Amino acid sequence: MKVILLQDVKNVGKKGQTIEVSDGYANNFLLPRRLGVNATKRSMEILDKQKEDARALDEQNRKDAEALREKLKSITLEFEVKSGKDGKLFGSVSSKQIVEALKKQHNISIDKKKFVDKETVNTLGITILKNELYKGVIAEIKVHVSEAK
Repeated sequence: MKVILLQDVKNVGKKGQTIEVSDGYANNFLLPRRLGVNATKRSMEILDKQKEDARALDEQNRKDAEALREKLKSITLEFEVKSGKDGKLFGSVSSKQIVEALKKQHNISIDKKKFVDKETVNTLGITILKNELYKGVIAEIKVHVSEAK
């Protein structure tokens, strides 16, 4: 029996896959637990529509992320931090502070967990951090740290 999986099923297949299983497995396990549906002409049309919608959404999200990357190129975040005689900072500028500054100053939301280099900014001057906005779209964020007076 051909079945379209509605969820990932361990050792069987992934969501959206059309698989061939025995009639008993489909009727006694997959269908009652709503893990799959019969692969009829109508259900195949629905699956194709869902895949097309997902592809269109993915494309739109990628375009939005690329537009945001271009916007971030022109932004330099300014931070003033106390430092010692040799230019070493007392503390550092964390990714959380960077995300909050972007939100507050420019009304841009990014995920603090998506920074590619997980280090904090702990030197004076300009540091460039990379953040993955979407799959394969990496933005560079310029952070300028100056000495507090």
